[in-house]
Amino acid sequence: MSTESFPRLHARTRRFTLGAPRGTTVSPDGGRVVFLRSGSGTDPVTRLWCYEVETGEERLVVDPRELDPTDVEDLPPEERARRERSREQAGGIVSYATDRAVTRAVFPLSGKLYLTEFAGGLAPRLVETEGAVIDPRLDPTGARIAYVAGGALHVHLVAARTTTTLVSPESPQVTHGLADFAAAEEMGRMRGYWWSPDGERLAVARVDESPVRTWWIADPANPDTEPTRVAYPAAGTPNAAVSLEVVGLDGRRVPVPFDDEYLVDVVWDAHGLMVQVQPRDQRALRTLAVDPDTGATTVLDERTDPVWVEIVPGVPARTAAGTLVQVDDREGARRLVVGGEPVTPRSMQVRAVLGVDGETVLLAASDQDPTSTSVWTWSPAGLERVTPATGLHSGRLAGGTLVVSSTDLDTPGRTAVHAAGAVHELASHAVVPDLEPRVTLLRSGERELATALLLPSWWEPGTPLPVLMDPYGGPHAQRVVSARNAHLTSQWFAEQGFAVVVVDGRGTPGRGPEFERAVHLDLAQPVLDDQIDALRALSVEHPDLDLTRVGIRGWSFGGYLAALAVLRRPDVFHAAVAGAPVTDWALYDTHYTERYLGHPEVEKTAYERSSLFGDAAVPPSADQPNRPLLLVHGLADDNVVAAHTLRLSSALLAAGRAHEVLPLSGVTHMTPQEVVAENLLLLQVEFLKKALGVS
Repeated sequence: MSTESFPRLHARTRRFTLGAPRGTTVSPDGGRVVFLRSGSGTDPVTRLWCYEVETGEERLVVDPRELDPTDVEDLPPEERARRERSREQAGGIVSYATDRAVTRAVFPLSGKLYLTEFAGGLAPRLVETEGAVIDPRLDPTGARIAYVAGGALHVHLVAARTTTTLVSPESPQVTHGLADFAAAEEMGRMRGYWWSPDGERLAVARVDESPVRTWWIADPANPDTEPTRVAYPAAGTPNAAVSLEVVGLDGRRVPVPFDDEYLVDVVWDAHGLMVQVQPRDQRALRTLAVDPDTGATTVLDERTDPVWVEIVPGVPARTAAGTLVQVDDREGARRLVVGGEPVTPRSMQVRAVLGVDGETVLLAASDQDPTSTSVWTWSPAGLERVTPATGLHSGRLAGGTLVVSSTDLDTPGRTAVHAAGAVHELASHAVVPDLEPRVTLLRSGERELATALLLPSWWEPGTPLPVLMDPYGGPHAQRVVSARNAHLTSQWFAEQGFAVVVVDGRGTPGRGPEFERAVHLDLAQPVLDDQIDALRALSVEHPDLDLTRVGIRGWSFGGYLAALAVLRRPDVFHAAVAGAPVTDWALYDTHYTERYLGHPEVEKTAYERSSLFGDAAVPPSADQPNRPLLLVHGLADDNVVAAHTLRLSSALLAAGRAHEVLPLSGVTHMTPQEVVAENLLLLQVEFLKKALGVS
């Protein structure tokens, strides 16, 4: 336990994530588990560890402070962008890559390349390179290291200690081996090259950003600083031109042609090379087999939908026998499909394929309860649950060794290695705050929306409480989950004198394709209606909820929803804090926005009904009273740029609507800075107490 205040501790621990094991890799023989973990729950410098199944020992492999005692990272811009896209808040060794046998690993540190062996007593070796290193990866045999520097792909021979530039960019706007913005931000693809199993060739993505419009992210607090150039593909505008080629170590390049706009993923396994591609309208998802000698492609699998086809993590994949593993929307459910046949029931919603070990598929899925995600295995022998039904669980499986990360409402996160008939729990140094979430999970309203209610520990029945809605509310994210840490901040707000209500409405995952697609062509009204419906239904069962004092707070999509609430429904919502809100969907990126709203030239009405500007332009009146609104935005945000808040502020001012704006200089979408993160919580609660009359 800690004596620090919750806001301070929340900030120092990066939302209580530091010190916990993560980034797990299991060796093919199941004998070694490699993972990342920092030294304590407040230490932001991540170290590389391994656990040896035979000896039962956890061993520190690399401590970054021994390599660079200054403890100050000098990250190249491309690495900063990668961390922003992956929402990485720690430092040190935040990513690594191993050979197939997991005998050695490579990692970048302040743009430098290091190679380490997992055999005990061997010190990491600095690999001499030209330029700052991005995304180094060993080939499966462990003999070579590929990495990106200066937009070019390089290959280093480990034994000879020589480096060759394999592919060079033709212009400053072209890169080889990096993911484009849309892939990294929206598709979950953080990499741009893939080794062949024999280590003799690579599939390499070429990204040409010259078609993409240039945006400039300035730092108004430091006017002598040159603005940062960002190639941002806003809805309706050109994407980066992404192509793929197979490149041999001898320099031979074979183009892999495909007609679709998006390169979703690439898999190169023992059975050959596969690519997954998607057209701009996202109504199809195709898996192509590629002949690496000629570049010729053959369609292995094609999924189509009149609205959109969801990208599911972990697929396509293949079993050891070569059977194709996919996830498809069938009969109202997201189902695991092996060899063309669905193998999970309609009651189950598959979230991700976590891995394939021989003929066994490891998957994460929700079975009837969207607030919980369990780990399951499927094999020709059948489907089996391997974790409890409640809580959030994920895992890795190789060589019969299963690593499971779990949390639930009663216990903090934990990671356990199941191997050789025994269970070993990897040590976690994550801080456990002296704050116990008092959360009740419910189903509210006609649509039985997943709802969490959090009350102050000191509250007694019969005492009216103002309400604070605390949603995200949008696609691809849930707030109502069976996980303790997910509700810590909401409980802290409850302790300040609120009944906190969290609702996952239409569009959020876990309840099937139809529920997710209910926001098609309208990201505003269905989402807002569900918040109101759940609130009103909850107040019938809990009459102490004071519906004359209802506030709402949120960040990103949640910030959009908070601003929408007080502008469109001031009869229900009386104050809002909107952090980094998307105010005009025409300013957000192509892949996300066009999935839900279509192309702005075709679906102009959808963009208008989902925008905040129509609501902001209405002058306040007796029927549409102006409610206290605090807009918060990081000026260095390159995901939801500050123009969203600034333009909304101008529109509100033009309509005579009073509001407050809190600009955060040098802050991105993540708000990782400790002082900023701490004081943001304090400022929000102060604003909401004042606006809602909370003593």
